[in-house]
Amino acid sequence: MTEVNNSDELFADVNGITLCYQTFGDPKGKPLLLIMGLATQMIHWDPRFCQKLVDQGYWVIRFDNRDIGKSTILHDQKKPTFFSVAANQFFGKKLHVPYNLHTMASDAVALLDHLNISTCHLVGVSMGGMIAQCVAIDYASRVASLTSIMSTTGDRALPKAKNAVILKILQPPPKEPKAFLQYSLKLWKMLHGKHFKFDKQKISLLLQHARERSFNPDGVWRQTCAILASPDRTQALHYVKVPSLVIHGDADPLVPVECGIATAAALENSELLIIKGMGHTLPEEAWDQMIDSIVKLAN
Repeated sequence: MTEVNNSDELFADVNGITLCYQTFGDPKGKPLLLIMGLATQMIHWDPRFCQKLVDQGYWVIRFDNRDIGKSTILHDQKKPTFFSVAANQFFGKKLHVPYNLHTMASDAVALLDHLNISTCHLVGVSMGGMIAQCVAIDYASRVASLTSIMSTTGDRALPKAKNAVILKILQPPPKEPKAFLQYSLKLWKMLHGKHFKFDKQKISLLLQHARERSFNPDGVWRQTCAILASPDRTQALHYVKVPSLVIHGDADPLVPVECGIATAAALENSELLIIKGMGHTLPEEAWDQMIDSIVKLAN
């Protein structure tokens, strides 16, 4: 088994909140910031994935976004109602939210400031890809390269997940740990798809760990609303000049592959990698292909 060289969980008071983060490798390496997606914590970046990047000369940082994991949970912030979200989606009514994706991008940059990192390579998955795009848009000088995985531009005209998938995602998770695990496993398997092996034992341990670190459905809903309230990034992405990589699975049931294709088209200096059979997870069998592409881009 590959030895993983990582720090303890650390905390940074930035941007009016506290972010929990962890580093892998030597701080003298090339900084690479990993940004995780909706409802997922930094632990969903597998340490062995992080170590593979370390082995390529990177100093890797992963962190919990606001409202998830051990970062600040915004209990005092109101969450938008389901009806206000429905009015936003169907009638275009403005959605009032405590923060949006650009706020979360400023969190990431504040963490870079805390770590005295002037520029870094960005890798974001799903919502994390959206946040990484916002960093590249709002803080261009801080980004050495951009990798957006299974993400989208925010263009509402792009294909959407099937209704059955959306309903499953929006279903409130059970509070009881055993029921939560059963619910989460079914959801994860649906997102993972049938092409790559589904390691039930490994995923069960990860989900149990995540449940023990943080159980905060209200925060997940606020994150969801942050996505919905953020503007279409397509035009702004045309002005992003840094080397960019878009990775997407052709079997993604949540963010259809057309969204990845549109993201690559919006980025002037981009490459597109479509992985056959990949859904909306990061299957271990595809790690080397992803990392090889990230490293090629960043060098």
